[in-house]
Amino acid sequence: MEHVMELSQALSLIRDIPDFPQPGILFKDITPLLANGDAFTTITAALAECTEEYSCVAGIEARGFIVGAAMALHKGVGFIPLRKVGKLPHQTISKKYGLEYGTDVIEAHIDAVGPSDKVLIVDDVLATGGTLIAAIEIIQELGASISEVVVLFEIEGLKGREKIHSRFPNLRVRSLV
Repeated sequence: MEHVMELSQALSLIRDIPDFPQPGILFKDITPLLANGDAFTTITAALAECTEEYSCVAGIEARGFIVGAAMALHKGVGFIPLRKVGKLPHQTISKKYGLEYGTDVIEAHIDAVGPSDKVLIVDDVLATGGTLIAAIEIIQELGASISEVVVLFEIEGLKGREKIHSRFPNLRVRSLV
């Protein structure tokens, strides 16, 4: 699958929504990007590029599901959902984490990945790093290794990358923006 749109053009479709979900938050809305087939194809291919091999993509609820499932399909590998608490039907492992505007919990099935798996973790945004740190910890506790963490965009002022690297100094974190 080839890029059918320039990456910068595809990324320009992300729009800012001020004061959502609460005052003071600048929400990055990716729905215009997803609605454009050429842009979505371009973003999927760019996110799926990785210098290391991987056997599955772990996508963080909810927008990480959308791009993560597309990436897995693009690369012909499996997809692992990292869901909000109480949404998975089988036995789970969970992690609580801090957000820019509160706390939350994500979970994965205890048999989602194992020692032979190499996982590419994806989410839409890297803000404070809390969600991604929880995802990294879950994947590692399940015994799998992590090839890379990739996001659509990063809010640098919140220093999430620094928080991730302080805990996992050798982990590659890549952002398209």
